[in-house]
Amino acid sequence: MNAVLKLLIDGGSLTTGQMAKVAGLSEVEVNQQLDQLKAEKIFLGWRPVLDLSREAAAGAAVRAVIEVKVTPERGGGFNRFAERIARFDEVESCYLMSGGYDLLVFVKGGSLQKVASFVSEKLSTIEGVQGTSTHFMLRSYKEQGFLLDGGEAQSTRLNVAP
Repeated sequence: MNAVLKLLIDGGSLTTGQMAKVAGLSEVEVNQQLDQLKAEKIFLGWRPVLDLSREAAAGAAVRAVIEVKVTPERGGGFNRFAERIARFDEVESCYLMSGGYDLLVFVKGGSLQKVASFVSEKLSTIEGVQGTSTHFMLRSYKEQGFLLDGGEAQSTRLNVAP
């Protein structure tokens, strides 16, 4: 795997010295502002936007979206479920939702079997989980606001049929 790509996936980021040069601040000022943002829980971490379909080794990870229906706990509601589920290493994101299910969970695993194992052995066995519906992500077209072309030429205009 490309060394720079590996650094990005592992959470690599600009140094405070590099940020200071770009922002026109001293490194001390950058560190103070970062500390303040961390204290206010605004800055939680770095996340690059990557099109992993272009890198075979990085694309080996399987991503899934899981709808989870739960029975809310007395005195804890959905919060305890969400917090418990969010602690699993496989979970990338966890959201409380309105509609036909309660929680929406984004999961990443090394294979379809590992994700399926997570759902059947860890997630669905939690007391109070009524059911799950797992959807495997096959291809990404847009990631965090960035269009991904998947290697295909794209026109800036939509085709119009007569």
